[in-house]
Amino acid sequence: MSLTRRSLGLLGAGALLARPALAATAWPGEHPIVVVVPFPPGGGVDQMARLILPAVQRHLPGATFVVENRTGAGSQIGMEVAFNARADGYTLGAVTSPAMMTIPFERPVRYKVDEFTYIANVVDDPGGLWVNKDSPIKDLADLVARAKKDPGGLSLGTTGIGSDDHLLMLLVEEAVPGVSFSHVPFNGAAPLQTAVLGGHLDLGCFNVSEGAPGYRDGRFRCLAQTGAQRDPTMPDVPTLTELGVPVVAGAQRGIVAPPGLPAEVRQKLTEAFAAALKDPQFLEDAKRTQLPVKAAIGDSYRDAVLGLDGRLKEMWARKPWRDQ
Repeated sequence: MSLTRRSLGLLGAGALLARPALAATAWPGEHPIVVVVPFPPGGGVDQMARLILPAVQRHLPGATFVVENRTGAGSQIGMEVAFNARADGYTLGAVTSPAMMTIPFERPVRYKVDEFTYIANVVDDPGGLWVNKDSPIKDLADLVARAKKDPGGLSLGTTGIGSDDHLLMLLVEEAVPGVSFSHVPFNGAAPLQTAVLGGHLDLGCFNVSEGAPGYRDGRFRCLAQTGAQRDPTMPDVPTLTELGVPVVAGAQRGIVAPPGLPAEVRQKLTEAFAAALKDPQFLEDAKRTQLPVKAAIGDSYRDAVLGLDGRLKEMWARKPWRDQ
């Protein structure tokens, strides 16, 4: 299996969109399936794709996957490539919500959330508030006290405007009167973590699976996690709700295809992903890498995404995040 950052044969986006007609062989045939990841290597979406695809390949005879990182515009570029690709099963997209739904609120995009073909959700990853090991910020109470004393004075990095991390920051500001941060958006979790570790930010907001390696080796401290319950990989870190801040938030990461995917291809893909998500080797790999797996297949995945989209519309009406 080839999982690289290079596109198939070093093809660009234009070539993906203008792929010549393929030989009339049974899908997947001999052609690699390109999975577009709209974030840099090393982040949560990239990690999810590279972990699940080998398992899918085991349950989809003849398939070969190639990961292509197509970054930019807070994931908009990669999602547009996936949405506008030929609906032949040879281009898929690795996506995360709520980011895929928030971007269309802010600016015109060349994709429609309700028209993607939804294959499978793989991960439901709670957020976290993180500082480096030498930060003077001791805990959440200390963070709140400092933020109230100097509104907007603390720099908080996220993985981009409209990302789940950014929305988490806004929800915390709503839930705790007098608290506000200076928002610094980044193009992915990897550069954000580098800035936190380098002391260029007071704190960062990113997901538990993304921060877990640095937490285990002592580079990061997590002030609070944002799941409904404590993540079992960090049982000593309280949730925001436990600490009196009624906020539950995170990111869902999964796989989609362009609109109009043939029914027989969709069925093969959903069946392969369903089997992969129960695959003992995949589950062991997910446990080892502390990937919080939550399976949802086909229409169940679509319904979950569109349900969250409705709640985001309410939040946008209450507090637009574009300029926050």
